Amino acid sequence: MVTFRSKKISPTVTRIYGLMGELMYLVEGSERAALIDTGSGAGSLKTYVSSLTSLPVIVLITHGHVDHAMGAPEFDTVCMSSIDNESYMSRRDFEFRKGFLSGAPDFALIEESDYIPVGSCDTFHDLKEGDVFDLGGVTIEAFSCPGHTKGSMVLLLREERTLLTGDACNGFTFLFDKSSLGLTTYEENLRRLEEKVAGRYDRVYVSHGPGDSPKELVAGVIDLCEKIKAGTVDNVPYESRGRRGLLAMAYLPNGQRSDGGVGNIVYDPDRIDE
Repeated sequence: MVTFRSKKISPTVTRIYGLMGELMYLVEGSERAALIDTGSGAGSLKTYVSSLTSLPVIVLITHGHVDHAMGAPEFDTVCMSSIDNESYMSRRDFEFRKGFLSGAPDFALIEESDYIPVGSCDTFHDLKEGDVFDLGGVTIEAFSCPGHTKGSMVLLLREERTLLTGDACNGFTFLFDKSSLGLTTYEENLRRLEEKVAGRYDRVYVSHGPGDSPKELVAGVIDLCEKIKAGTVDNVPYESRGRRGLLAMAYLPNGQRSDGGVGNIVYDPDRIDE
């Protein structure tokens, strides 16, 4: 049987830990709550969230990948960029989820009844840049940041001065999937994001690893894009689930870059100029 665990990381934010190490965030205001991402669709996340809050819950999906969106069919109000509908629909079936979750340490504990029924994204609301969600004293603002996927979104918790980047920008950003954009376009989108949120946040939460990231993350990944284009990176061969790319900078056993820099990118060397 699948169980979740969580940790209160601020007066309004609870971090929820998924089976594959993916991180979800429950943000509570005085009137309602927002669940940011829904994990891989194994185990009733809705039941678990109900044990954390009695407030009505809306769901905000950062992007349509299997480890972020597959628990969404349990919830009544779900918002995701419609640009990622194809990504969601191509990953929603049981076999895909099982294949993904087979790498989880507790995979043997997952029962057939744990899998959330396959759902369509037809009922999802289109999450767009500029959308604002007032939870009652807590406000979330949405920003578009295509790259990891074409519909990737970043969320700003205004009062908490916190940027929640999902997989759009993190310590190990995947930019080598067929649904990803080329490096140059990704960098342009990151620069636009940086300009819009400059001076509005003091901390960064991401969706993998420990969850807390240096405030300089976005600037660090932009700088790394420049280094990739200049050819001054380590280019470590990298493979994940049959996909091959280059990891820009070598890293230590703890996942940190060996040069002490912030952020990393796995990219397709044939798509640098796109």
